[in-house]
Amino acid sequence: MTPENTRTRTLARRLRIAQALIFLVLGGWCVLAPAMVERLSLLPEYRHLSPTSALLLQCFGAQAVLVGVLGLLARFTARTFLLFGLAASLPFFVFNAWFVFVREMFTALMLLDFAGNLAFLAIGIAGWRLMRGEDRPV
Repeated sequence: MTPENTRTRTLARRLRIAQALIFLVLGGWCVLAPAMVERLSLLPEYRHLSPTSALLLQCFGAQAVLVGVLGLLARFTARTFLLFGLAASLPFFVFNAWFVFVREMFTALMLLDFAGNLAFLAIGIAGWRLMRGEDRPV
């Protein structure tokens, strides 16, 4: 393995870990502090701050934590990076646009979610570009 190959694989591995950490941190936040997430993300007229809304946010967060753990444990190929980046971003761009600008249910802070989705897409594309010539996953 050449030094260039080693650097490429190390960078790709770091991108995979960074993507997993985003899921773990944000998902963990939903699990541990659902009322805070609800207060910061929903406009007052849509906040319930009830045990049911907390449960739903915790379920959402638990799924994100699961994806983060999977991202840490899995090994990515170029194809994995690209498809995961697309799947973790494109549907959520539509979701964010609809509920921030059309339905106007979310606060402007939800634009941070849009930034996170851009990061998922960028990581997916960067990982795909780095790994295109690699036979072994990272």
